[in-house]
Amino acid sequence: MKVRILIPALNEEESIGDVIDGFRKLGYDNILVIDGHSTDRTREIAREKGAEVVVQSGKGKGQAVREAFEILDDDVVVMIDADGTYLPEDVELLLEPIRRGVADHVVGNRLVNFEKGAFTRLNLLGNRIINFIFRFFYGVELHDILSGYRALTKEVYKTVELQKSGFEVETELTVETIANGFRMLEVPVRYRRRAGRTKLRPFSDGYRIISTIYSLLGRYSPGRYFYLLGTIMVALGFVGGLYVVYEWFRRVSHFLLVNLVTMLIVSGLLIIAVGLLSDSLFRINVQLKRELREIRRRLEEIERKGD
Repeated sequence: MKVRILIPALNEEESIGDVIDGFRKLGYDNILVIDGHSTDRTREIAREKGAEVVVQSGKGKGQAVREAFEILDDDVVVMIDADGTYLPEDVELLLEPIRRGVADHVVGNRLVNFEKGAFTRLNLLGNRIINFIFRFFYGVELHDILSGYRALTKEVYKTVELQKSGFEVETELTVETIANGFRMLEVPVRYRRRAGRTKLRPFSDGYRIISTIYSLLGRYSPGRYFYLLGTIMVALGFVGGLYVVYEWFRRVSHFLLVNLVTMLIVSGLLIIAVGLLSDSLFRINVQLKRELREIRRRLEEIERKGD
């Protein structure tokens, strides 16, 4: 299995060398650093340490990852941040499920084993809120969708369609993976305090990530848009109905309001039913993709055994 280490980097001269050395000591010499126009010695240090360096054509982590996926052609890509927060020694934890054939995309969960000071209280709270929102909307039991340490098979990273250019890339990778029916797994990894200042802006980046979670919902579960609209209409109709009943006990009739309330509730229920139908069709499509992929894997195994 040919493994490529992918390191998106921007002004990480304090840590990039240690990250590359860590992988090379483990025997992973196939390393690509995609640099976002660093103004320090990040590129020079990466080349000195034996990594291939490519300067991205645009800006932002998402754009860097998208560009890297286009030029890579390895069996598995391990993506890791350049800031030294993740340990190269944990790479086997990510690769093991792929080697066993039980996952196509493995994410390192930082939130179960992190060093004191690795997260500020605000960042830790923000991470937990974002992950809760993701589980609520998508119904998928993942607990660290923002992790920058992950391993993806070639089939995954050549299939996903990335459009976001910034820190939303991890969220988009996660949604694209589950929307295309790939198997996704989380494993616990260690997380350390970063070297240097963080580039993350808690409020603005948090808002963009939450917006991304909602905007990508259509790729994974289009019916949930209908659920939201239908639920709002039913709720408005229910509140209006309570008011009509209350007024009726006071011997005041609201014939027009009764019609409006009825329309809201009936329309809301119909919209929810459309959501259920579209969700079912979408999930059937995802299941078909998964089964076709499994059939292809088995045929490839039979061909290999035949050779």
